[in-house]
Amino acid sequence: MVSLYVVIIMEPKIAAANALESVLEARPGESILIVVDDVLKDIGDAFAKGGLELGLWTRLFIMKTEPEEFRQEVPPELVEMINDPNPPDIFINLLRGPAAETPFRIKIIKLETRKGRSRLGHCPGINMEMLTEGALSLSREENTEMQNQARNLLAILQDVESVHVTAPAGSDFTLGVKGRTWFSDTFLNWHDMKWMNLPTGEVLVGPIETSMQGKLVCDLAVGGIGPLKEPITITVQDGYVESLSSDDKDALEVVEKTQATDKMARHVGEFAIGLNPKARIVKEFLESEKVGNTIHVAFGNNMDYPGVTANNSGTHQDFLVDKPTVEITYSDGRKRVIMKDGKLQI
Repeated sequence: MVSLYVVIIMEPKIAAANALESVLEARPGESILIVVDDVLKDIGDAFAKGGLELGLWTRLFIMKTEPEEFRQEVPPELVEMINDPNPPDIFINLLRGPAAETPFRIKIIKLETRKGRSRLGHCPGINMEMLTEGALSLSREENTEMQNQARNLLAILQDVESVHVTAPAGSDFTLGVKGRTWFSDTFLNWHDMKWMNLPTGEVLVGPIETSMQGKLVCDLAVGGIGPLKEPITITVQDGYVESLSSDDKDALEVVEKTQATDKMARHVGEFAIGLNPKARIVKEFLESEKVGNTIHVAFGNNMDYPGVTANNSGTHQDFLVDKPTVEITYSDGRKRVIMKDGKLQI
């Protein structure tokens, strides 16, 4: 018997408008600045058209790129626009996604959000397929459903002290989260945060940076690399990466170079649960990390997360784990399994 399925293709400007309205709460009369690498101009045009259809005052800033050169600094003319006395209500960053440009991306985020008056949708590694059939091709109704699931999960995660993760590939580690703030990128929390990645689809936390203990076996994908040929095993003690190993030498070299950025690049910075029903395992980790019923752990910067955080690294790299079982422990000692073999238990 042959199984058939139909991929529904969404018009890019509609997907962009849905994200602007459902996630960033764009409203007619507001202003938006879309910052786009020239190689992604077609995506910039889609967001510009989506913004115009929503009644936004829309500007598009295009940055010239070179294939083998990685940007380190924010262009002066863009800095001037960001620092305008009347900054845009919304920024959208549509950027290439190589790990080598992570420090640049952190700089532009800090500039765009430092006044606390603008909302930001940050999209490193975005491509057109995300808008037409991937994680950004959500209808308004699908966005609402995912947001409701995130709110239900956040309610369960209140007053959690620790997280224990196991997985078939060999992951077995714990994280301390006492006093840390769980949040979601699926909706804008006006009190705690002013930016998120697009596409959305996570519930996440910045764990205590010295708390992670055990072994993480990443068997799906890595930020800045994409899907893996072979798993990467990471041994962690007191939140710090003690050792890395993999038969995929090229991927291992990229991870080692990223974690050599500074000392805090080897400390844990994030734990997250994926929720997006249309996300796929693809080269751009921006989408892969949102795949429903997975978890990922990042090492590096978390200073823009709400609540207490302490990882000020100049980089941030994520590691995706397949079919995890996640058990949480509350402050009163109660335990609860919230994910079993990759399936949410809520």
